[in-house]
Amino acid sequence: MPQTPAHMTGHLAPVPDEIDAADLPVTGTLPPELNGRYIRNGPNPLPGEPSDHWFLGHGMLHGVRLRDGRAEWYRNRWVRTAYLAGRPELRPDGTPDLSISAANTHVIGHAGRILALEEGGLPYEVTPELDTVGAHDFGGRLTTAMTAHPKQDPATGELHFFGYGMVPPYLTYHRLDASGELVHSREITVPGGTMMHDFAITEHHVVWLDLPLTFRPELVGKTMPYQWDDGYGARLGVMRHDRPDAPVRWFDVDPCYVFHVGDAHEDASGRIVLNAVRYARADFTALWSTPDITDDPAGPAAAAAASSASALLHRWTLDPVTGVAKEETLDDRSVEFPTLDDERVGRGARYLYAVAGPEIVKYDLSGGEVTAHALPEWTSTGEAVFVPATSGPRREDDGWLITITTTLDGSASRLLVLDASDVAAGPVATVHLPRGVPTGFHGTWFPDEPS
Repeated sequence: MPQTPAHMTGHLAPVPDEIDAADLPVTGTLPPELNGRYIRNGPNPLPGEPSDHWFLGHGMLHGVRLRDGRAEWYRNRWVRTAYLAGRPELRPDGTPDLSISAANTHVIGHAGRILALEEGGLPYEVTPELDTVGAHDFGGRLTTAMTAHPKQDPATGELHFFGYGMVPPYLTYHRLDASGELVHSREITVPGGTMMHDFAITEHHVVWLDLPLTFRPELVGKTMPYQWDDGYGARLGVMRHDRPDAPVRWFDVDPCYVFHVGDAHEDASGRIVLNAVRYARADFTALWSTPDITDDPAGPAAAAAASSASALLHRWTLDPVTGVAKEETLDDRSVEFPTLDDERVGRGARYLYAVAGPEIVKYDLSGGEVTAHALPEWTSTGEAVFVPATSGPRREDDGWLITITTTLDGSASRLLVLDASDVAAGPVATVHLPRGVPTGFHGTWFPDEPS
């Protein structure tokens, strides 16, 4: 008899319903200037619904409202997508319906809208109370899917993003202005359909990740239809984003895969420096090929291989004069979900934050120091989102890190608030959530508007 898929058990197990809870218990002291909402996204199949892969569940938002030193509420809501409603992926004329999105990967704010994102379709607008407004195509101008990892320029307020496809156009670059209007779209030529999960921007450039995870049509409807392709090659592309028809300069790199970028910037010599979490081929394939069905004979061995897979913080320095990419590993611990102060996007961050198993890690990229706060081994630790301090002048790490942790058995969750300037000291406050929150993907802090 088939057993429950591994991604439907323990700390990954979906919750069966939507709840609301008020006046959450807090240990420690919540910083009084943390007035806003932390919202995190992740996959959550409906009760009784089969799920072939962790990445494919319906989007569910989990929100915690903080105000004046109190945790006012927790609530969770499915994003009411066309996919959740069971609409077909193709319209009657055979064209794909881009509103068929799980909306399960990220949630961002731009130009007064909150958008739930998943790279296979359109974004879905939601309210601060997590109710769904609907699919958003920017007045009909967006005709491709939208990445779950757009980048907002802290100086201009523009939102840079892209869509990738299984069929041409394989890659399309888009830019929103600060008011949320889609002002530029442009196809970027790449050899084939690849799963480009993330990218980077600098002050003047976009950095593309054209890596060897390619589309396999024979896997559609069975599992994630992308697999490692030794014949595809690996390269990083650099393109001016302030010139509509600027060429892309490509740099060959050692084959690898990147789910998540940390930061990128232009150095004093005009080189592009990119820091990201890099998977070597063996580590990626061990992780990606792990069977989800635990009664598969290869399951235990594959699961063991995946648990030892390493994803390392890595740096590429792209020199436009020589056309060469220098590569170096910055740390030997396995990490994921790198984050930074959003005010440093594209400008060079001194500090990056990441998750290493049950640890929250802080990297000082200038001084080389690495510090960490270790949580109990029975803890699944989510992405740590940086929230800047708002009172007076501040250093780059003046602020807090917010994350949701869940026990490995899925029975209980907490929202932790750490002092980003002293991560090793541990939480300054812990909000005890009313249920176990499944380990998910990405979240964002939405501060209250100044009164």
